[in-house]
Amino acid sequence: MTPHTQPRPCRDRRWDGTRVPLKPGLRRFGLAGRCSLSHFLFGPASAAAVPQFAPGGGRAALRSAVRPRGCHRPSESSGAAEGFATEGGGGLREEEAEEAEEEGRKMAAVELEWIPETLYNTAISAVVDNYIRSRRDIRSLPENIQFDVYYKLYQQGRLCQLGSEFCELEVFAKVLRALDKRHLLHHCFQALMDHGVKVASVLAYSFSRRCSYIAESDAAVKEKAIQVGFVLGGFLSDAGWYSDAEKVFLSCLQLCTLHDEMLHWFRAVECCVRLLHVRNGNCKYHLGEETFKLAQTYMDKLSKHGQQANKAALYGELCALLFAKSHYDEAYKWCIEAMKEITAGLPVKVVVDVLRQASKACVVKREFKKAEQLIKHAVYLARDHFGSKHPKYSDTLLDYGFYLLNVDNICQSVAIYQAALDIRQSVFGGKNIHVATAHEDLAYSSYVHQYSSGKFDNALFHAERAIGIITHILPEDHLLLASSKRVKALILEEIAIDCHNKETEQRLLQEAHDLHLSSLQLAKKAFGEFNVQTAKHYGNLGRLYQSMRKFKEAEEMHIKAIQIKEQLLGQEDYEVALSVGHLASLYNYDMNQYENAEKLYLRSIAIGKKLFGEGYSGLEYDYRGLIKLYNSIGNYEKVFEYHNVLSNWNRLRDRQYSVTDALEDVNTSPQSTEEVVQSFLISQNVEGPSC
Repeated sequence: MTPHTQPRPCRDRRWDGTRVPLKPGLRRFGLAGRCSLSHFLFGPASAAAVPQFAPGGGRAALRSAVRPRGCHRPSESSGAAEGFATEGGGGLREEEAEEAEEEGRKMAAVELEWIPETLYNTAISAVVDNYIRSRRDIRSLPENIQFDVYYKLYQQGRLCQLGSEFCELEVFAKVLRALDKRHLLHHCFQALMDHGVKVASVLAYSFSRRCSYIAESDAAVKEKAIQVGFVLGGFLSDAGWYSDAEKVFLSCLQLCTLHDEMLHWFRAVECCVRLLHVRNGNCKYHLGEETFKLAQTYMDKLSKHGQQANKAALYGELCALLFAKSHYDEAYKWCIEAMKEITAGLPVKVVVDVLRQASKACVVKREFKKAEQLIKHAVYLARDHFGSKHPKYSDTLLDYGFYLLNVDNICQSVAIYQAALDIRQSVFGGKNIHVATAHEDLAYSSYVHQYSSGKFDNALFHAERAIGIITHILPEDHLLLASSKRVKALILEEIAIDCHNKETEQRLLQEAHDLHLSSLQLAKKAFGEFNVQTAKHYGNLGRLYQSMRKFKEAEEMHIKAIQIKEQLLGQEDYEVALSVGHLASLYNYDMNQYENAEKLYLRSIAIGKKLFGEGYSGLEYDYRGLIKLYNSIGNYEKVFEYHNVLSNWNRLRDRQYSVTDALEDVNTSPQSTEEVVQSFLISQNVEGPSC
């Protein structure tokens, strides 16, 4: 019911359905058709003039002069799928978000600025100057104006006062309705969290208690609460506060189970999708699997009554879960199912997320052409629909960087990761988990990019930033730390090898060792022994033991890594080639097992060429290793042969990726979403739905 047709004075309705009485004297600056804030402050003559708020192979071989003793290549995680990356997701109820995005399109993505010297901003400042006296009246303002007052508090650094407002559920639920200022709300929210105001936990607790109070209320009140919970939980999820978002969605799910009706089954499915997303983000994979099974139960109920819920988002989240656990074949299977569910009218956010997950699944299956088509279209859609400053666009850039790193376009991957980090810092800033994961991705790509030069300062900076943020937010045994610690350990090992001070070298190697062991224990606890992530940690420990001159321990680690990867991924996977090359380096440079080393080098080269072609960067380490090997055994004909091979490789690398700008390459899309989906499904011999 609109304010114009309400039978008695009522400023608004609370989210649980009860009315908030209109305070005397505040009737003048209500919603549509009523006078503005400036009218309230300065009188009717000023109202018409008020402007609106406007948008503004061989480490030693490559650097032998520095350290002639060993020959490695970039780490076990080089270009391989990292299982711990968080994703953006959750958010508003999809229909509301779609409508808001369509109206504002890129408004939510561009940075809003305070227009100086306007009557409106003067009015906002006047209200803020009298905040204590007018605090109650401020809450009766329309949500956009109310938010502007709070944002002014944030700009003035009055975080205690802002925190006291945002910690009240009614206030924050109303502010969340200012959809076009969502990214500014993220600024305020993160500032409060950094300031020590646990606003996320307070809101989640308040919502949970409110839901327990209304358990006996009628269905309409519960439905209202569920919708508020979806918006609140979605915001917390988008902001990276997964534990608090999980608490909100669990409360919503509990409300859904109180009524065994079709509407609540649909709501339960939607709730399960959101709950699965936050559990994936928080590495609670076992609980995530249970959530998926529960969603399927509700899907079956709907199906028995002749109803169908779209499964694209649910299958996409399952794909993300399986990918994180390194169950790549299953992840690929479910990404196909998710793609089959993409239909006309599906929210763009869901389409983008499904395309992203499908692309990553294709990458680890080494189906790079499919992966390229999917991720480029996802980047294009996100930029076109949400804008170039939106978190969803940064999500797609991180996955685009993952693709580029895996196809050996390392330089461009660094640029893409930097762009994604810039967006996330702009939106979230502070100690935020989304910023931390972007730092980690950039750290690893920078490490690979600068591997042959030995300049690791930038990579180390980003790795330490990632660890610092994660340890500030999460417990010290959280799985997200495993990946960040591994990256830092890899970097420290390289710095140690280049160090001329023996004491410093030993200290850095020991620190790297401690980080690797910590990462290994976290991975084994989460995934068990027989997992690709665990195998990567064994392989990286093997490299480190080689640097520490513990050659038997190094051999044991490499063999263990190869055995696990071969059983899980097959004989000719990229990950297997990586570990095989590491073992070859150990045999060649430190254990003088030249016959075994030669066989392993040739095997690694064959896999690399098959997957990536003649210009694959990893071939350099194998070629240089063979040159050293043949020199050692006096086979100078082979030395000359592989010198020529290496020269041809260098010429090929000079021509590769010399012009392409990865960001420019996704500014337009030659195909529609329907064409991209159909092309993918046809390649799988699967007939998809009509988009």
